[in-house]
Amino acid sequence: MRILIVDDSSAMRTFLRETLESANTPVRLEVSEADGGLEALRLLPRGPYALVITDINMSGVNGLELLNFIRNADQHRKTKVLLISTQAAERDKQRGLSLGADAFLAKPFASEKLLSVVDGLLRGGER
Repeated sequence: MRILIVDDSSAMRTFLRETLESANTPVRLEVSEADGGLEALRLLPRGPYALVITDINMSGVNGLELLNFIRNADQHRKTKVLLISTQAAERDKQRGLSLGADAFLAKPFASEKLLSVVDGLLRGGER
């Protein structure tokens, strides 16, 4: 399964990639990275991606704009989207979910929590 990580922090992308690639999953995860929403828009046509994990706060195209693009593009509508953010207020979470995100994780989070949410999403879980 293909996963696209979108975050302007190289340290966060590394953490996410290493966590996902070290997971003991029944299917092989193929992880790609984008350093922002604009690069993600260039990579999405190379999909399909089963899951996009994106930060909300990025310069240029932010995570909510990327989410909007994914939800409005026929070829990506079934792609699961996990929003991650340091903005962890309930209203921030609800805003992301109301725009079509499948899940939300507040930073910082443990690798176990990430893997649990990703596993649920890849098995067909939603919001």
